[in-house]
Amino acid sequence: MDRVGLRRLLDELLERRLTVEEAVGRLSAPATEMLEFASVDAHRAVRTGVSEVVYGAGKTAEQIAGILGALRGRGQSGLVTRIDPEKAETVRAMLGGGTYHPEARVFELRHGPPLESMGRIAVVSAGTSDRPVAEEAAVVAEALGNGVLRLGDVGVAGIHRLLHHVETLRTCRVAVVVAGMDGALPGVVAGLVDFPVIGVPTSVGYGASFGGVAALLTMLNACAPGVSVVNIDNGFGAAYQASLINRGRA
Repeated sequence: MDRVGLRRLLDELLERRLTVEEAVGRLSAPATEMLEFASVDAHRAVRTGVSEVVYGAGKTAEQIAGILGALRGRGQSGLVTRIDPEKAETVRAMLGGGTYHPEARVFELRHGPPLESMGRIAVVSAGTSDRPVAEEAAVVAEALGNGVLRLGDVGVAGIHRLLHHVETLRTCRVAVVVAGMDGALPGVVAGLVDFPVIGVPTSVGYGASFGGVAALLTMLNACAPGVSVVNIDNGFGAAYQASLINRGRA
């Protein structure tokens, strides 16, 4: 049960559409759903507002479907990151539904009403090669109930491309900025806006980029204040943090 479900239960109790005993029965369900291969945190949505998110790489389709099924059984939506198309199609068939976002490699299983819309998060990416990580951030942010502004291919090699969008960019509340190579874009964006910027270094680049380490170090050393940084290629982590900021929780 997530917070929306908890409010619905309390409303039903107040309106006498639910007995106290029935409410106690729903609330006394174990906090952990024990599966053969996983311990599903069924109360995470109540504690944090977001159901447990599944990291799909390294898990079988059967394991992913089992975890999502457990979440759905508790009235919660499910989200899976880093899942390939073949595995996603198997999971969808096993569960009888779900939406796969191929570029983001994210699978979404909705349950109940959509999350409440909030202010917009800007997802800004430096180059076309950074799009998969940027799309992971954008899709996750949308799944968490945020409006998203996508700005792609606006890297520092042609800074006029970013400047063309500055006024639109300033209508957002937080930015996730994705860049590989030299990783300079988050600092540039932070110098143009009055809200937090979350840098996402990507593993895009030639040998001396060291699989994204060069971009990571550039972002950590950004001259412009207001830049925080997540791990290499971690679009999910950036989107989650941006969502907390957008909801006024960070």
